[in-house]
Amino acid sequence: MSDPAHSARALAVLLLVVFINLVGFGVVIPLLPFYAKAMNAAPWQVTTMFAAYSLGQFFGEPFWGRLSDRIGRRPVLMVTILANAIAYVALAFAPNIWIAMAVRLVGGFGSGNISTIQGYMADVTPPEKRAGRMGLLGSAFGAGFVIGPSLGGLLAHPSAGQLGFQIPLFVAAGMAALAVLGVLLFVAESRAPSAPGAKQPGRREALGQAAAHPVLSRVLLVTLVSTGAFAGMESIFGLWANARFDWGPREVGLCFAVIGVIASLGQGVLTGRLARRFGEGRVLTTGLSIIAISLLLTPFAPHASLAMVAVGCTAFGQSLVFPCVAALISRASPPDRQGQMLGLNMAAGSLARIGGPLLAGPLFGLASGGPYWFGAALMIPAVWLGLIIARRAKAAA
Repeated sequence: MSDPAHSARALAVLLLVVFINLVGFGVVIPLLPFYAKAMNAAPWQVTTMFAAYSLGQFFGEPFWGRLSDRIGRRPVLMVTILANAIAYVALAFAPNIWIAMAVRLVGGFGSGNISTIQGYMADVTPPEKRAGRMGLLGSAFGAGFVIGPSLGGLLAHPSAGQLGFQIPLFVAAGMAALAVLGVLLFVAESRAPSAPGAKQPGRREALGQAAAHPVLSRVLLVTLVSTGAFAGMESIFGLWANARFDWGPREVGLCFAVIGVIASLGQGVLTGRLARRFGEGRVLTTGLSIIAISLLLTPFAPHASLAMVAVGCTAFGQSLVFPCVAALISRASPPDRQGQMLGLNMAAGSLARIGGPLLAGPLFGLASGGPYWFGAALMIPAVWLGLIIARRAKAAA
C-alpha cells in the first residue's frame, strides 16, 4: 500500500468502520451493570461479567494479532467483528447470569481485534507519524463511545427487566454487522501473507523477546498496571454512581458519552502533536500522572457534576496513554512482528481488565471509594515505569 492517496482512503474507511463498531460496543458497556442486576446478580457477578470478556480477549488478542501477521489483517477483521455481532445477539437471549458470563467469555475471544487494527495502522504509517495515527484510531474509539452510551441509555427500559435491554443489544449487533460489510467492501489488505513455511515465534517465545527488550518490557507492565486501574473504575462506575447520586442507565450513559468526547478530542487532536514535540515517553508519563490524581480525587466529589469532571480527567489521561503505548511498541517491533507484539500488549490489557474488575467488586463492598483509591495506588509504579521508558526511548532514538 505505497500509494499515499490509496493509503489515506483505506485509513479513512478503517476509522469509519472502527467508529461504527465502537458505537455498538458503547451501547452495551454502560448498561451491563443494570442488565446484570435485572438477573438479580450480586456486585461481584456484575464485575465478573466485565472480567469474563477480558479473559476471552486475553487469549484472543495474541492469537488474532499473530494470525493477522501471517494471513493478513482484512480476513481477521471480518471474522472478529462478525463474532462480536453474534455475541451481542446471544447475550440478548441469555437465560441467566452464568450463561451471560459464558457468552461474554466467548465473545471476548472472538472479538479481540484491537491489535489487528493497530497493526493495520502501523503497516501504512511511517514511524514518526504513528503516535498521531494511533491517536486518530483512539479518536474513532472515543467518538463511538460518545454516540453509543447515549443511544444505549435512550433505548434501554430497565423497568421491563432483562427484556428491556434486548433492543440495545440488537442495535449493537446491527452496528457490528454493518462494520463487517464496510471491511468487506472498502478495506484493502495492508500486508501480503507470509511465505509458505515461514515460521513465527510462539506466544511464549515472543513474550520472552518482549521481556528482554528495554522498552517493550516496561511498556507491557505500564499497560498491565494502568489498564487494571482504569478497568476497575469503569466496571464499578455504574454501581458507584447509582449509590452516590442515584443515577440510572441514562445518566451513566451520558457520563460515558462525555468520557468519549474527551477521549476522542484528546487522542485525535492533542496526543500526536504532543508526542511529536515532547516524545511518546514523556507524554505517556504525563497521562499516567493525570490518571493517578483523578482516580484519587473522584470519590471525594461532592456533586455529580464534579464527579463527571474527575472521570473526564481520567479519560483524558487515558487518551494520552493509549496511542503512545501503541506507537512505542510499533517502533520497537520488526514489521513482521508488529501484530504479535501489539497482541501481547492487548493481552496484558485484557489480563488487567480481568483483575481490575474482580478486585473492584469486593473493594466496592468494603468502601464505595475503594476501587478508585486502589487504582490510584497502582498508578504510582506505572508513573515510575513511564519515566524509565521516556529515558530509554530517547536513548534509542
